[in-house]
Amino acid sequence: MNTDDASRTFAGRKVVVTGAAGFIGSHLCERLVQAGAHVVGIDNLSSGCLDNVSCLKDVAAFELIEHDITTPIELSGSVDHVLHLASPASPLDYALHPLATLKSGAIGTLNALELASAKRARFLLASTSEVYGDPLEHPQAEPYRGNVNPVGPRSVYDEAKRYAEALTASFRRECLADTAIVRIFNTYGPRMRPDDGRAVPAFLQQARTGRPLTVAGDGSQTRSLCYISDTVSGLLAMAASGHQGPVNIGNPEEITILQLAEEIRRLCGSSSAVEFVPLPVDDPRRRCPDIALARAVLGWAPRVGLLDGLALTLAEMDGGAR
Repeated sequence: MNTDDASRTFAGRKVVVTGAAGFIGSHLCERLVQAGAHVVGIDNLSSGCLDNVSCLKDVAAFELIEHDITTPIELSGSVDHVLHLASPASPLDYALHPLATLKSGAIGTLNALELASAKRARFLLASTSEVYGDPLEHPQAEPYRGNVNPVGPRSVYDEAKRYAEALTASFRRECLADTAIVRIFNTYGPRMRPDDGRAVPAFLQQARTGRPLTVAGDGSQTRSLCYISDTVSGLLAMAASGHQGPVNIGNPEEITILQLAEEIRRLCGSSSAVEFVPLPVDDPRRRCPDIALARAVLGWAPRVGLLDGLALTLAEMDGGAR
């Protein structure tokens, strides 16, 4: 099944998306509506924003429910899919809200799974490459079990997602729900908050305003950046498939953080200096997905190159985004 066929799968379906007003969640809701789905978005707006779904405000096929998923989710009628994205995701957010992050991964995932079980809906967990921690294997393939510090400052997000994966797999083994797991690698694009602590929006905002680009450590650590439209296509392909996962969704083109800063500075025509700042604790040295499984079982691979994706993201920021 290619990604275009996957989108058509959702025509006429009722889809619940948790974390609907977040960066990835809002793009996912928009694509589902375009595919002909009726979308029920759930978000407590702790890190999401109504502006992200403003384009869907008057669309009859979309409704947004303000609700904290750490309390049970009650919906009337049938549901075909539950796509679970709700969680603080930026380093700034989960550092500021560690307990909320852990509760979202544990209690929130349990509530979303129980909704899927009650409705006999297919469940998709949006997990993360952070389950691999600071990896000792490169690139990271799905069988790799990771190198996570369970008591470090990043653990509130890493372990929340690892526990969410365990819950999801247990529901499947107990035949309580048809489940799937994707591990999302670094994703970027329009609607990212400039102040959310991630490299792409931070560098773009700094370069646009002439401030120094703050590069952590010596900038030799790598990331693999996937444009938002490609990530959403991967999520839809997985949800439409019968595969249980986990499956990596990310762009295998690796770049150092220093190279990324330099590319963004050139793109913006900026004279901003590069300022080196301390490396965060447990910051992964290398991050790159092996996407052989996604290619084989989903027919998915990223289409948008980094420079094109950065240009699209910059254009949205220049157009007056937050």
